Amino acid sequence: MEGTIFSLIPAILMLALVLFTRSILISLGTGIVVGALLIHEFNIWNSLQQIWLVFRDIFYTSDGLNSGSIYLLLFLLLLGIMTVIMTASGGSKAFGDWAIHKVKTRRGAQLVPPILGVIIFIDDYFNSLAVGQVSRPLTDRYKISRAKLAYFIDSTSAPITVVTPISSWGAYIIGTLGSIFAAAEVTKFQPLEAFVKMIPLNMYAFAALLLVLLVALFNINIGSMRVHEQRAIDTGHVTDPLKTTMAADVEENAVINKNGTIVHLLVPIIVLVVSTIAMMLFTGYQATEGSATLLTMFENTNVNLSLFTGGVVAVVVAFALFFTLKGKKLSAMKIIKDGSMSMMPAIYILVLAWMIGSIIEIIDTGGYLASLVDQISFNVDFLALLLFIIAGFMALATGTSWGTFGIMLPIAAQIAIVYDVDLVLPAMAAVLAGSVFGDHCSPISDTSILSSTGAGANHMDHVLTQLPYAFISACAAAIGYLIYGLSGLTWISLLSTLVVTVLVAIFFLFRIRKSEMA
Repeated sequence: MEGTIFSLIPAILMLALVLFTRSILISLGTGIVVGALLIHEFNIWNSLQQIWLVFRDIFYTSDGLNSGSIYLLLFLLLLGIMTVIMTASGGSKAFGDWAIHKVKTRRGAQLVPPILGVIIFIDDYFNSLAVGQVSRPLTDRYKISRAKLAYFIDSTSAPITVVTPISSWGAYIIGTLGSIFAAAEVTKFQPLEAFVKMIPLNMYAFAALLLVLLVALFNINIGSMRVHEQRAIDTGHVTDPLKTTMAADVEENAVINKNGTIVHLLVPIIVLVVSTIAMMLFTGYQATEGSATLLTMFENTNVNLSLFTGGVVAVVVAFALFFTLKGKKLSAMKIIKDGSMSMMPAIYILVLAWMIGSIIEIIDTGGYLASLVDQISFNVDFLALLLFIIAGFMALATGTSWGTFGIMLPIAAQIAIVYDVDLVLPAMAAVLAGSVFGDHCSPISDTSILSSTGAGANHMDHVLTQLPYAFISACAAAIGYLIYGLSGLTWISLLSTLVVTVLVAIFFLFRIRKSEMA
């Protein structure tokens, strides 16, 4: 059943169960089991073996330890430990007290996460977790729901990294473009030049970033986001008390040292940022053959090892600061235990998401969707629009924007070259845009999982509250690609996308204000 219409069953079933049961673990587990049964034509023993193999491969493959996955999981544990230290030291409370005097309004507090998200453009994983760590004390003080914080994080992290050359995403994409151009013998563009020219054609990224800014400025709460925000304002509960979050709140039961200062929060985070970026450059330099440039170092960097190293250094520094404080202190073992346990919900979901991602790869859901492109008869002027839609659905079904890049970028280039080499860049830009859109909608997206973790939100609450905003940005981008197909003018198309985004935001803003007055 690999590479056929039946390969869609695990993804569709999982997405349906997510919406129906609101239980991400049950939905992921069901998708894994059904996918394994389909791969082995309902042979139960072989299916169980397949499930074991995809689980084992997260940690150990035929080539040895799967260090990338292990480093990321260990980084999550380190982040949980660091959170407990910063809370117990009083650093989080001190930062909240300081920020509430500097940031005078709820609107100002809502603007902090998007601004930080744009500034921290190096990597989406790092962005998701670092922005959440810094912003959470402030947004909690102003009773901003964790679901909204997760939306701010998720809808700035991927969109900003996908349009930035000096980022892990930008470097990966530029490297991919180089191999595609070499294979297709395209000499009209150099990879970096092509990436820069594709930036204004990545219309979803700009629509998403603009919408985040508008939501933060004007408090535009659409759909279930209104429920979460109203509860936060009325009761002070920034999460649903009946649901578990991706990073368990440690502040309620923590022994908070009264002698802590803002230094005990900011210094570990600054150390985390500096040491992670330094390690990214170092690992990239080591892996680069020949002369190393900033771009090649980011292209070849080991992101997960860098995150782990930065996490270790930051935790050591946080511990050192914590144990110099006077007053009652938690034991190191208690901190490690509480911090590790706080991250277990995120780790469970991430492991299951990786497992179903492997199942979907084996059953070749992406290959089937890609084959549809070759079978569809269409007006080539609207190639970008078609690829945006297909890449969006593929990323939604598979939960990976990078996987979608790998499958769809070469296909987009091959199709465009057949008709007109000038269509190559808009076609591939549309793939990038659609991949980020689908990633924003997928409950098994690692970026979405880590955004929920960074915000300390319930994961399904984050996914469901983000959906309306993602679809608004996607519709605006689709209109932009439609206008591009009609006119061939990049800046007119991008401007149209942004105008539509603003108009839709105004529409919802007036509806919200009208309902509040009624």
